[in-house]
Amino acid sequence: MSKYTTILFDADATLFDFKRSEHDAVIDCLRFAGLPTTDSVVETYSKINDGYWKKLERGEVTKSELFVARWKDLIDHYGFDFDARVIADKYPERLAERGYLIDGAEDICKALYGRFRLYIVTNGFAKVQHGRFDKSPLRKYFADMFISEEVGAEKPSLEYFEAVFAKIPDFDKNKTIIIGDSLTSDIKGGIAAGLDTCWYNPQEKSVPEGMDITYIVNQLSEIEEIVI
Repeated sequence: MSKYTTILFDADATLFDFKRSEHDAVIDCLRFAGLPTTDSVVETYSKINDGYWKKLERGEVTKSELFVARWKDLIDHYGFDFDARVIADKYPERLAERGYLIDGAEDICKALYGRFRLYIVTNGFAKVQHGRFDKSPLRKYFADMFISEEVGAEKPSLEYFEAVFAKIPDFDKNKTIIIGDSLTSDIKGGIAAGLDTCWYNPQEKSVPEGMDITYIVNQLSEIEEIVI
């Protein structure tokens, strides 16, 4: 018999193939703006964007600042002549249309559905996450989705997790596990909130010294054996 009744899944890079979605949405926006669509430009945007999300996790920027600043930095980096606000407004629309899944995501959700209560915990923008999730084949497996923009706090903050706990009926943290790819957001936040954690580590990165991760998996299919 499993010790768990509730599973919290991160969304991007855990269930959803964010890099593929990001790539296609960025290309669309660059084309819309009449800007170069080279791999170099897309990769530069991705690095800038990743950096801003890490700053958000550390409380160094707000989500509204991130929204435009990542595009302004890209435009400034290349000396493009375009209004960052215009392309920033267009990007969520394009990203919301792309809900590509990581291989095995639907299989693992289907295998766990009915045996556990499944929830999504994510730091993404509400418009984007609803746009992708609501049209996704995963939607039917999840009881709810907790988006930081709607919760009012970001992972890995304790405020975020406590708000999520308060929204789950009959919640028991001793019977809950969080599964995600981000050490700084999902795992660090889960540990601080008193949860068991499962690090989805498909690239088989080194385990950080001193981080007490409960489980590590390299494939989503391994999760079923761990929680059961």
